[in-house]
Amino acid sequence: MCLAIPSRIVEIRNGVATIDVEGVRREASLLLLEDPKVGDYVIVHAGFALHKIDEADAMETLKILREALALTEQDT
Repeated sequence: MCLAIPSRIVEIRNGVATIDVEGVRREASLLLLEDPKVGDYVIVHAGFALHKIDEADAMETLKILREALALTEQDT
């Protein structure tokens, strides 16, 4: 199962982005995106940024994921 978590581009170097998700940083190829910019939110799979999403959708998705995590932590 794959989970699409929005990631914010914080740096771009030679076609590779440093992306940030809640303070966790990783690298992702930008080969499949047109005109990526620092500050864009992207969906990443297998090390490739697949598409951009707008900030409002990214924030809403991250909010829902935080709420789901909080619920699972209450059950333990």
